[in-house]
Amino acid sequence: MYPSISFSCALVTGASSGLGEEFALQLAPRVKQLVLVARRESLLRDLAGRLGTLHPQLAIFVMAVDLAVPDVCGQLAGMLAERGLVPDLLVNNAGLGDYGEFATSEWSKIASMLRVNVEALTHLTHALLPGMIGRSDGAIVNVSSLASLLAIPDFAVYAATKAYVTSFSEALRLELRRHGISVLAVCPGPVHTGFGVVAKRGERGRNMPGREWSYVSKEQVVDEALAALARNRARVYPGLKTAAAALVLSVLPLVLLRFALGFRQSKP
Repeated sequence: MYPSISFSCALVTGASSGLGEEFALQLAPRVKQLVLVARRESLLRDLAGRLGTLHPQLAIFVMAVDLAVPDVCGQLAGMLAERGLVPDLLVNNAGLGDYGEFATSEWSKIASMLRVNVEALTHLTHALLPGMIGRSDGAIVNVSSLASLLAIPDFAVYAATKAYVTSFSEALRLELRRHGISVLAVCPGPVHTGFGVVAKRGERGRNMPGREWSYVSKEQVVDEALAALARNRARVYPGLKTAAAALVLSVLPLVLLRFALGFRQSKP
């Protein structure tokens, strides 16, 4: 059992399904206010209804915005200010993927991935940090990936964006330490969510990387993430197999990783 955590106001992006929904479910009894952010308003309202039934004391706010739209984070910050909401926990969970060779990718999908995985995460963090610093408390949880440790063919841009998230989290954690604000990078391996459906390219992309035995449930990912946050850890790889894979990847020479990845099966 890990130490309890509690926050005044938590904001979760990508909250309509998958890990974001699970973060909302597990954070609900630990916060006073919960802001749910995602593109699909109907799913957010359904989740808000379920949470309201389970936790009548919880104040829930639904903000349906598309983080792939340029400058939307400024609008989101304005919506928070209008409601007098000052999050002391930010969960940057929203993310997109694209599985296939870079040369055959659609630029619109790549651009959306860069905006959501990198720009929106960075912009929203920048917008909410002054409120946290002003109170000298708070926490930021950035959902990265085991892929951040590796340059992955057919997942080139996605892996690169997650490498950014992990590196950004580590540097930001050091900057904010004197303000009493913790930063955690959550680096899961394969998880059964809607991510793969969005990332694949038609039927030819139906087999996403990762064997069934390597998958970790979204419940375990979030539980271990919150446990790591309670212990003020810098990074967590949820699941023993994911943690073991991270350890191996961190010690293997780059030349061996290049050799091994060279045998991958191409996904046009």
